[in-house]
Amino acid sequence: MVPASAAPTADFSNDTWWIWLIKAFGILAFLLTSVLIAIWAERRILGRMQTRPGPNVHGPFGLLQSMGDALKLLLKEDITIKGADKFLYLLAPAIAAFSAFLVMAVIPFGPEVSIFGVVTPLQLTDFPVAVLYILAVTAFGVYGIVLGGWSSNSPYPLLGSVRASAQVISYELAMGLSLVSVFLVSGSLSTSQIVDAQTQLWWGIALIPAFLIYLVSMVGEVNRLPFDLPEAEGELVAGHMVEYSSMKFAWFFLAEYINMFNVSAIATTLFFGGWRAPWPLSAINDGMLNTGWWPLLWFVAKVWFFMFLMFWLRATLLRFRYDQFMNLGWKLLIPAALGWLVLVMLVQGVRQFTETDLTTMLLWIGGGFGVVMVVLLLWPAKKEETAEPSGSPAGGPDVLRSSTDFDAFAGGYPVPPLPGQNLPPSPRQRRRQQDAAATAGASSTTVQEDQDV
Repeated sequence: MVPASAAPTADFSNDTWWIWLIKAFGILAFLLTSVLIAIWAERRILGRMQTRPGPNVHGPFGLLQSMGDALKLLLKEDITIKGADKFLYLLAPAIAAFSAFLVMAVIPFGPEVSIFGVVTPLQLTDFPVAVLYILAVTAFGVYGIVLGGWSSNSPYPLLGSVRASAQVISYELAMGLSLVSVFLVSGSLSTSQIVDAQTQLWWGIALIPAFLIYLVSMVGEVNRLPFDLPEAEGELVAGHMVEYSSMKFAWFFLAEYINMFNVSAIATTLFFGGWRAPWPLSAINDGMLNTGWWPLLWFVAKVWFFMFLMFWLRATLLRFRYDQFMNLGWKLLIPAALGWLVLVMLVQGVRQFTETDLTTMLLWIGGGFGVVMVVLLLWPAKKEETAEPSGSPAGGPDVLRSSTDFDAFAGGYPVPPLPGQNLPPSPRQRRRQQDAAATAGASSTTVQEDQDV
């Protein structure tokens, strides 16, 4: 494997201002077109998985349905609620959408190509800390959600925005830690150098624990099922967006789908070899399919592979409870990412004194680490219960009561039970138990009197 320090970097020395404009408009057109296709594709895929047709009326295969939805949002009456903080209320969706568009600026779509006679990389820009720039921009995007919920001056949007901030903090930590191992083995934070470091083997295979942690974290980062707690319709009535309408709502909606493409592009670049063709296509004619405009096709195909995974998850899994959501992030993903990072650091330290192949060591360690994590994930939780006799309200036989019983209204408001906790019987259920115990006692007394006679 070629060391990352010797890997070539993207050369932008031939770029001019009109080349920058062409690339920028190309990225903008790619994202907007992809969002329209993704909305249609998600509805069609979900329909097929749920044995229904999905959109199939407007245009061939229903392809014009997304265009109709976009025009509907554009032409709807724009309503601004009276009690909102007007400036922040309008600024919030702009922040969410603007930050979503910035990520693709450092993503390499392909190698050097000729655009109107100018040889330039299929990438808008790159710099030594490009991945840190991506993390900073994605973290800035949550300000749009938080300000949107707070400026609406309404309780449910505020709850949704608070959940969103907690969610980003929780899952961005795991995401960042999973990416550090990629930096260690690639020797760079530049996206073009990370792609060049995966010439022989993709990091998604050599660093499979970090790849799996990133997959879970990226779904939580973009608020998709089963992690869409900030938009939980059953609890928060669509969360932070409930007080928005028309194009202001559309900006939030657009930002969510663009962020889905962003995290998919990051996964492609850092773990799936970027724009490089998969094996055995990469071996055809000495890598001919890794030159010219062909790599753009492989990049887009890989991005849509991750998009399909998120559609699949939405059709398969139910929404988590908030405590399950936080337990997964803080008690499993972050410790696992830290443990894997320590192992990768040890491997890199050993390689300083030996000539052991990096790929072989990472594959063996990653396989063992993955088995341990799967066992811990599937290990059943231990429920501790103690049998304590307590007299029934009607004076009937003793019943076994769990030590995990608790008062749901102890804090003045109802609290749902956690796993292993049991709610006390409701007043109506307690009366039913008393009546049943009284009836059983009367029946036993009658039977005893009949026997005596």
